[in-house]
Amino acid sequence: MELILKEDIIGLGYKNDIVNVKSGYGRNYLIPQGKAVIASASAKKVLAENLRQQAHKLAAQKAAAEDKAKVLEGVALEIAAKVSATGQLYGSVGAAAVAAELAKQGIEIDRKIITMRDAKQVGDYEAVVHFHKEVEIKVPVKVVPENAAPAAVEETPAEEAPVVEEAPVAEEAPVEEAPAEEAAPAEEEAPAEA
Repeated sequence: MELILKEDIIGLGYKNDIVNVKSGYGRNYLIPQGKAVIASASAKKVLAENLRQQAHKLAAQKAAAEDKAKVLEGVALEIAAKVSATGQLYGSVGAAAVAAELAKQGIEIDRKIITMRDAKQVGDYEAVVHFHKEVEIKVPVKVVPENAAPAAVEETPAEEAPVVEEAPVAEEAPVEEAPAEEAAPAEEEAPAEA
């Protein structure tokens, strides 16, 4: 069955694409949900006219997508996950985890435009972010054991810890005296009432 898509459907096509799908998928899901229309001769003529009129708008959308893609150039993700002794993950790392990790780095991307084969073992993977039908960027994703990542992080704070501890100790002494003074009058008032 030949259909014209009315919106982007990752894995099938993009808005205004003409795609071939199985009859059941088209009649039972795409058409009733308003995601596609039957690609009749008249519908194809209307589509061609609309694309011709919207050519400048589509070019602007592509340019905007390219700008968004520039933000992801050179970005590599490292995701820590719980791992068994054999290197097998408890669960998996997928598009949602990639979107969450990008959000931690200050890059907001909808998880629906990210495709990635679910990672079920420690190793290197690749996530593809689909900004536009002609603009896709690949982001390398490294899945590491969760217990190994904190060990590396703990080494750095351990070296910095003495420097950090010296400053708060000097500041904490006056702070501790003030609450002690406040506690003493409260105790004096209690016996006076009794």
